Amino acid sequence: MHDFKMTRGELRATWALGSLFSLRMLGMFMVLPVLTTYGMSLAGATETLIGIAIGIYGLTQALLQIPCGLLSDRIGRKPLIVGGLLMFALGSVIAALTHSIWGVILGRALQGSGAISAAVMALLSDLTREQNRTKAMAFIGISFGITFAIAMVTGPLITHALGLSGLFWLIALLAFGGIAITLWWVPAPKAHLLNRESSLVKGGLKRVLTNPRLLKLNVGILCVHTLLMSSFVALPPLLEQAGLPRDQQWKAFLCTMLIAFVSVVPFIIYAEKRRQMKRVFQICVLLMLGAEVVLWQSGLQLWGILAGLQLFFIGFNLMEALLPSLISKESPPGYKGTAMGVYSTSQFLGVAIGGSLGGLLYSQGGAALVFGSCTVLALLWFGLSLTMKEPPYVSSLRIVLPDGVEATPALEQKVRDREGVKDVLLASAERSLYVKVDSRCIKRSDLEQLVAS
Repeated sequence: MHDFKMTRGELRATWALGSLFSLRMLGMFMVLPVLTTYGMSLAGATETLIGIAIGIYGLTQALLQIPCGLLSDRIGRKPLIVGGLLMFALGSVIAALTHSIWGVILGRALQGSGAISAAVMALLSDLTREQNRTKAMAFIGISFGITFAIAMVTGPLITHALGLSGLFWLIALLAFGGIAITLWWVPAPKAHLLNRESSLVKGGLKRVLTNPRLLKLNVGILCVHTLLMSSFVALPPLLEQAGLPRDQQWKAFLCTMLIAFVSVVPFIIYAEKRRQMKRVFQICVLLMLGAEVVLWQSGLQLWGILAGLQLFFIGFNLMEALLPSLISKESPPGYKGTAMGVYSTSQFLGVAIGGSLGGLLYSQGGAALVFGSCTVLALLWFGLSLTMKEPPYVSSLRIVLPDGVEATPALEQKVRDREGVKDVLLASAERSLYVKVDSRCIKRSDLEQLVAS
C-alpha cells in the first residue's frame, strides 16, 4: 500500500505516454521557427495568412480539448488517442502535399483537431497508482520542455534539408509513430478510473471558470502563448534581415534554449523551497516584458535581437514550469483535472490569438508593430500579476477508501481536523477522498493510516 517504487508496468506506461506526448509536441512546434520564412514561398501566402496558419492549430485544439476529454470517458482512452493521431497525420499529409497557403491552413486545422492531451493524462491515471502518479505526470511535464527545445533546433535544420513539404511528411511519420506506441507499447488499462485529479468533471466547469485565482492564471497562460506565437511570426524573418541566414538560425535557438534551461533551475528551487511563487511569477512576467521591449527597440541589430530572444526564453521556460504547479495549488480539491482542462484550453486560445494577431500586425507594420503590441500586452499582464495573492503551498492527494471503511461525513470531518490538512472533498460514489495538504506537516501514509483506522 505504501510502496512508492514504480512497477515495471508503471514505468512502461510513463515512458510510453511521455514519448507519445513528445512526438506530438515535436510535430506541433517544429513548424514554429520556419513557417514565416519558408512559408512565404507558398502560393497566395501573405504575412496575415501565415499567422492564421500558425494560430489555427490552437483554435481547433481549444475548441475540442474539453469535448475530447469527456468523449474519452465514453469510448475509451486508446481509441480516442489513435483517432486524434490519425487526424494529426491527415492534416500533416495535406500540408505536405499542398503548394498553397490555404492547404497548409487546412492541414494545420486538422492537426489541431486531434486533441488528445486530456485522454493521455487520463490514461496515465488509469495505469499508475496514486502514490506514483505525481512522478509520472512530472515526467511528462519535463518532456514537454525538452521537446520544445528540440523542436526549436531541429525545425530549421530539417526544413533547410528537406523543405517545408519534407518537414510536414516527417511530422506525419511522427504521428504514425505515436499510433504504434499507443497500440503496442502503452499497456491496456484494466479499468477506467474516475479520478478527478486528471479527468474532467462535467459539473465542475462553472466552479473552475468563476474562481478568480484560477482565472488570473488562465489569463497568464493565454498571455504566454499569445506572446510566443506573435513574437515567432516576426522573429525568424527579423533574424534573417539582421544577417543571420535561415539555415543558421537553429544555432541561436540552441544556445538560447540551453542557457534558459540552466537559468530557470535556481528560480524554481527558490519559488518552491522558500515559498515565493508569487514573487518569482512577477519576476517572470517582467522578464518577458523586458524581452519584448528589447526586441522592439533593437531594430536590425543582431545582438540586441539575440539578447531579447534570450530574455524571452528564460521567462517562457520559467512560466511553463510555474503555471501548472500554481493551477494544482489553487484548484479546489477534486477539481484539479477540470482546472487543467480549462488551463489547456486557455493555452491553445493563446496560440490561436497570437498566431493570427501576430500575422495581421506584421502585415500592417512589420516587426516593430508586433513587438510594440506585445510590450503593451505584457505590461497589462504585469499589472494583473500585481493583484495576485500568494498561493496556498499545498499538494493534491486522492485517498481511496479501503474495504470496510464507509464514506461518511464523520470520516470527512475526521480528516479535515488533522493538522496539515487544508481542504477535503469526499466523493462517495468513487469511494475516494480528495485532500489538499501541506506536505511539510503530513504525508500520504499518515492520511491512509488515519482513514484505515
